[in-house]
Amino acid sequence: MLELAADLLPLVERGVPVAAVTVTRVVRSAPRGVGATLAVTGDARVIGSISGGCVEGDAVMLGLDALRSGAVRRGSFGFTGPDDAIVAAGLACGGAVEVVAYPIDGTDPRVRAALMNAAAGRDTTLDLTLDDGPALTLHRPGRPRLIVLGAGEHAAALCRVGAAAGFAVTVCDVWALLVTRERFPEASELVVAPPHEYLASLETPDDRTAVCVLTHDERLDVPALRAALRLPVGFVGAMGSRATVARRAALLTQAGVTDAELGRLHSPLGLDLGAHTPEETALSVIAEIVAARTGAGARPLRSTLGPLHTDAAVGCATPTPVAAR
Repeated sequence: MLELAADLLPLVERGVPVAAVTVTRVVRSAPRGVGATLAVTGDARVIGSISGGCVEGDAVMLGLDALRSGAVRRGSFGFTGPDDAIVAAGLACGGAVEVVAYPIDGTDPRVRAALMNAAAGRDTTLDLTLDDGPALTLHRPGRPRLIVLGAGEHAAALCRVGAAAGFAVTVCDVWALLVTRERFPEASELVVAPPHEYLASLETPDDRTAVCVLTHDERLDVPALRAALRLPVGFVGAMGSRATVARRAALLTQAGVTDAELGRLHSPLGLDLGAHTPEETALSVIAEIVAARTGAGARPLRSTLGPLHTDAAVGCATPTPVAAR
């Protein structure tokens, strides 16, 4: 439910009746993992997804039943045999899911506060007591953060793609003429300051924070990288040609950056997608950030074996782990 907070909060505040259908268990493979949620209003407006399409209709009907009855409803899709045996039915991927459908109590101050926090990108946990069984614990980690240093065309594209991928994007540059809302409408924060000074002012950087240096100016990117590599962030990258990367590494060493710190630097920045345009380059950068966070090999799925969907992968793509307890 918390993954849909930005859409649900306005409905709850207007008193619109709405129910949620949340995946509580996955067997084998499924398009969405545990915690995936679909919400439905009384007039059958659907928000979100639990399966990518193959059982959405049944899930909507279950949610409408919960909404109209005011009671918790449980269901399963894909289980067609005894003892959780799965036959090729229900889910196109061959897996199975269990779900719980429940009306959202918009008058509960805990629910409203949780939706507000999740919509604002803050780390949020909500325990729901269901009247027919164990409690449901909903958790949404704080929104991942992307700090883009430099405000050129590649930065504008990275801001667009990063925001679309769920990052809260900060853009920082020394030039006020470049750091404008018109150029970066998707940014959560715009900062006019020397990049290294801005990094020094950060209060709570963590491993969900990525820093990308796109200044193309050694006078700015060397001190910025030195500062970034000493922060407890999850990813530090810098754009540049092979020659630029080599020269910048030498300058960073001269500036006191250790080999261990330099080993954290992703440069040249991005995965090898054959990118040419700023948008294609931005896609390759976001792909590398996600791959670095998950520890994935960033190979084509057809060249890998094993399940396509894991809880860890779901958590990184749309961070909404849920557990029944």
